[in-house]
Amino acid sequence: MSSNPVELMLRCVERVSRNLSKLIFEDLHNPNKTTSSTTNQNTAITVEKSSPVTKEDLGRATWTFLHTLGAQYPDAPTRQQKRDVKELMSILSRMYPCKDCADHFQQLLKTNPVQVGSHAEFSQWLCHVHNVVNRSLGKLKFPCERVDARWGKLECEQHTCDLHGDLTDFKNERH
Repeated sequence: MSSNPVELMLRCVERVSRNLSKLIFEDLHNPNKTTSSTTNQNTAITVEKSSPVTKEDLGRATWTFLHTLGAQYPDAPTRQQKRDVKELMSILSRMYPCKDCADHFQQLLKTNPVQVGSHAEFSQWLCHVHNVVNRSLGKLKFPCERVDARWGKLECEQHTCDLHGDLTDFKNERH
């Protein structure tokens, strides 16, 4: 087994992708089936047919992803990691599937520029922006001093969850 964290992560992504492809194929070829599942190397995925994703579900999933990213963000990020996070936020503000949400996020970015100097700075910025969104939705404010307790770092073997945004240069790849 390789000790290269990027290679390990790519293997994991490949395994998940393969499982999801099987599920989608099963779903397309058996429209009457209400549940699909597959198991591969201790990984079980169950998908139930339901209505399309709601705006609320999409928002919760997005915030889960962003806060998890913030929890993994390094204390001393590289210049590339800082650029990547800023670009990700910019892309989200333009490409988010909910147009009203995307427009609101663009306005938030103008009044609250992304803070990427450190783990603490980025995770606190995310918490603040999330609270601004929650306030606009009439939801409760989350106490940002508890952000690390709520969204602690992922525990992964051999540091495979650590961000390594500067290890691979994708600029030279052809698409």
